[in-house]
Amino acid sequence: MAPADRPTRQLRCYRAFLLLNVVLIVSIVVFPPGLFAQSSTSGVTASSAGGAMQVPTSQVQTSLVQTSAQNPVFGSVPEAKPTPGVLPLTFSEAIERALRQNLAGLLSEYNTIEARGQKWQQLSDLLPNVSADVQEAREKVSLEAEGLRGQLFPGLTLPRVIGPFSYFDMRASATQRVFDWKAIQKYRSSVIGESVARFNLKDARDLVVLATGSAYLQAIAGAARVETAQAQVETAHTLYDKAVAQQQAGVAPAIDTLRAQVEYQTRQQQLIAATNDFAKQKISLARVIGLAPGQEFELADKAPYQAFPIPDVETSLQRAYSLRSDYKAARDRLVAAQLERSAATAGYFPTIDLAVNYGEIGAVPGDVLPTYAVVGTLNIPIFQGGKVHGDVLKAEASLRQAQAQMADVRGQIDQDIRNALLDLKSSSDRVEVAQSSVNLAEQALTQSRDRFSAGVTDNLEVVQAQEAVAAAHESFISSLYLHNLAKVSFARALGRAEEGVREYLKGK
Repeated sequence: MAPADRPTRQLRCYRAFLLLNVVLIVSIVVFPPGLFAQSSTSGVTASSAGGAMQVPTSQVQTSLVQTSAQNPVFGSVPEAKPTPGVLPLTFSEAIERALRQNLAGLLSEYNTIEARGQKWQQLSDLLPNVSADVQEAREKVSLEAEGLRGQLFPGLTLPRVIGPFSYFDMRASATQRVFDWKAIQKYRSSVIGESVARFNLKDARDLVVLATGSAYLQAIAGAARVETAQAQVETAHTLYDKAVAQQQAGVAPAIDTLRAQVEYQTRQQQLIAATNDFAKQKISLARVIGLAPGQEFELADKAPYQAFPIPDVETSLQRAYSLRSDYKAARDRLVAAQLERSAATAGYFPTIDLAVNYGEIGAVPGDVLPTYAVVGTLNIPIFQGGKVHGDVLKAEASLRQAQAQMADVRGQIDQDIRNALLDLKSSSDRVEVAQSSVNLAEQALTQSRDRFSAGVTDNLEVVQAQEAVAAAHESFISSLYLHNLAKVSFARALGRAEEGVREYLKGK
């Protein structure tokens, strides 16, 4: 190959390599959601101040299990030992367990303790530091090493060493930063920071309630699917036996028996899948609320439909702005950022220090004299190498970030409220329509069975009616789940998940 062709070939190879990387990235980012996500009819993203924490309000069926490494709300600190027997678990008990043992709540609680420690550290710069010490020394000093040698005056020759001699000193000392505007502003900021941590803890608890409610309702829906699938298996088995009997009696063709057998086996497969999904949903619920590994439990509550009056949008927004902990945390974070900027600017200001000590000193403990010292110092910063300027720039950037986060949280609250109200209205209408569809489908199945028994039609009509009943029940279960989940999401959107969930799920 000619040397002149080498750059062209290298360029082509580089372009091919770049195109391959682009295709790979697109396939990773774009295709997994389409391959793994099976259904997602409703969702609300809940963000907590200090770091977004996203919790899906509709349990998306995926082949990838959410882990605590991805989001701590899906983790917990499990109990050490399982309770003997089968534990009946109510919705309220699940929430209480989650609030005690969910990983997100525990980490947020520890962050609150850390913020309290940070406040005390900042306060220590403003409080006096008091110490006491007792010294007893015996020394021998070389004057030559100190540069004192030879004759000091005519006739007075310095010794090479002096001593040994001893002294005893018992003294108390105190230092106090009399004025330091930077330390004052940093302490005020740390007080606000502790308040932010408390609001973040409340917001984390709301998110834990939301995740627990979603997991519990999903498990209830799974249990309902298992019951429905079992009933459909029994119905399909009965129809299959009837088709076999009619074929043996010579009043029905073999195709009816084959069709009934296929339907029966299809319902068996549906039951197997529903049972497996329900078992995994219970495992996910146990993981969120911190049950001991291997703990057997059963769901003690059901999710009956209760009509829920749709509140006004503006009223709900005003309540949310007054109740949402993430909004309060964002507001306090903005105040803390303003104080941090003030503290950074105070690096240009002088400080005043005071140091005091008092004690007794002498040759031996029994022969001492009282002494003291009082020193006041005015520190005037002249040039610090641009450190203060750098601190001011960083504080200004943090302030602007806090302002942007404040605006974003307010917009997020507006979105959460409007989405929750839309979901409440839509899911309520869907439950009513789905309930009517179940009644109509069951009536159609009854009539089809009667027509088949009377020999008016073959069992194709019956199989189609069975399919319609199965679809109607699935639609009703999904609609009921989404309606109750919309109540939980609305409680979270208002910022009173802990108190509101129990009320909303009772229809109040």
